[in-house]
Amino acid sequence: MSGSGEGRAVPYYCPFCASEDLWPAGETHGQWECRSCARTFAVRFVSVASPGERSLRPAIETAAAGGAR
Repeated sequence: MSGSGEGRAVPYYCPFCASEDLWPAGETHGQWECRSCARTFAVRFVSVASPGERSLRPAIETAAAGGAR
């Protein structure tokens, strides 16, 4: 990644149809167009988790299952 922090996250598959026919779209970094399903989406880097930091994955899975009881 460059020192300016403007690295481009590159997806390998469309999150909607799993096609590999992806092209950069728009003027903003991280915007992509899938030419198979005609959808556009954005990829954004948020942060690097510290070794002791709690992952959000269990919270997301709990919410999808109807919450903790």
